[in-house]
Amino acid sequence: MNVVLGLLQLYFPGFIKKKKLIHLINITANAFGCDAPPTKGLTFEQVLQKYALFTKQQAEIQLKDPSNIDHVKHKLYQEAYQLGRELRQEFGITTPKEVMLMSRTIYNILGIDFSSNPENEVIIKRCFFSQYYSPEVCQVISSLDEGLAAGLSDGGNLCFYQRITEGHNCCRANFVWKEDLK
Repeated sequence: MNVVLGLLQLYFPGFIKKKKLIHLINITANAFGCDAPPTKGLTFEQVLQKYALFTKQQAEIQLKDPSNIDHVKHKLYQEAYQLGRELRQEFGITTPKEVMLMSRTIYNILGIDFSSNPENEVIIKRCFFSQYYSPEVCQVISSLDEGLAAGLSDGGNLCFYQRITEGHNCCRANFVWKEDLK
């Protein structure tokens, strides 16, 4: 197992969490074509809440113009894909197990209870963002999840088929590894 990923399961320094979250805010703002909200002087928890409100607001704006949704979702996917690739390189992620471990680490930081099973099903029992998002907003923002997963896995595909925001008790998604997409 990747030693660094193992250590991150035990302790992820707060200043690094905040730095990574601010980076996520910036790439999300870039995808939406707007300025990132100010975060200076805020705690991690305040930044996370600001991110939830920001993404909700921006997605709702985009949803008013349905002709632009696919373009916005593609931009969100691309930005998150690049972030996933950067994390893959930074943390030396090479195996499916490491992809899932890093995913769990990232989602845990964001207040999301992420787990997976041997059938490559992803299960999210609790999601910080579900208290802010409508089902439509969640579908737009999940392009970030899909892009991040693809970048971390070097081309895999994460596909949600059930969401908390749709009234279910958990989110469920299938993860298909690049080799299985052929």
